[in-house]
Amino acid sequence: MSSLIHIDEEYRLWIQSLSKRFRQSQIKAAVHINQDTLRFYWELGKEIVELHSEQRWGSKFFANLSRDLKDANPEAGCFSQTNLLYMKNFYLLYSPVLQITPQSGEQMAITPQVGEQIFSVPWGHHKLLIDKCKGQPDKAIFYVQQTIANGWSRDMLLNMFSTDLYERHSKAITNFTKTLPDEQSDLARDITRDPYSFTFTGLREPFNERKLKDALIANIEKFLIELGTGFAYMGREVRLQIGETEQFLDMLFYNTRLHCYVVVEVKTSDFEAAHIGQLGAYVVAVDHILKTESDNKTIGLLICKTKDNIFAQYALEATNQPLGISEYELQKLYPTQIEGTMPSIEEIENELNNTK
Repeated sequence: MSSLIHIDEEYRLWIQSLSKRFRQSQIKAAVHINQDTLRFYWELGKEIVELHSEQRWGSKFFANLSRDLKDANPEAGCFSQTNLLYMKNFYLLYSPVLQITPQSGEQMAITPQVGEQIFSVPWGHHKLLIDKCKGQPDKAIFYVQQTIANGWSRDMLLNMFSTDLYERHSKAITNFTKTLPDEQSDLARDITRDPYSFTFTGLREPFNERKLKDALIANIEKFLIELGTGFAYMGREVRLQIGETEQFLDMLFYNTRLHCYVVVEVKTSDFEAAHIGQLGAYVVAVDHILKTESDNKTIGLLICKTKDNIFAQYALEATNQPLGISEYELQKLYPTQIEGTMPSIEEIENELNNTK
């Protein structure tokens, strides 16, 4: 009887293993199919451009090409005029930074390595990137890499555009290059923003520091998304016993990419040099009390209402602790005289054209 039970358990585990491997093979197949499809789209877009097709075959070129490809491939659903134009723009967007050179047979060598990332993102994402990043391949590649790192859906990618993530990325004033090894310094800069968007808090002036921190914790999932990849929330007002003194950290996080603690201090006032002294002391304390041998050096991040960039840089040069300084914003700025105004027809048409 025990032998039968053993066989049954072994059989059950085998079924689990087969099912897992099958699902993995489906995922790999889907990725492979997506990559092959995108390479075809790239090649078609490249040929449209290099053949000067619109000049050569007239203003109705895309309509005719769409009809002829549909007639030749009735089972395919990708040859609409709109999609063909996207293929052309797909090539135009990435061609300044991505070169594909033919090799033996149908194999292609892709340089730089970022090409593999570009061909790993779904076509629906690329259509959005083409709309939003015209003439800005670096911006598009940034969002490609963020999509892969964070597993963003198309809706999430669209939402990230509304936060101006690219424009704010790695813009905090830091001393990471001086205080951290090169590899960790690059990663540390990668997680910073300036300003940080706290629009999700719903706060409006006036408010105090406690209300802001309460609002951040109440929206901790959105705050973690705003902080960036790899942040895990460890607590608020974390108590540290330092000698005879109790100190309380505003917020403590752990970053799984950097393998280090991150102390975050939030100030509703303008930047002051004293903030750096306080944050630096907290970073040293965490290194002594919480950091283990497997952890990297603790990082401190100060998020304040406003800062003088030169003064902030001078303050960071006076410390050997890895610190960054950023501002926060609570809402987007709009024209003050917005009520009672109506856009013209031309303005509406321009706005619609820009969002297609």
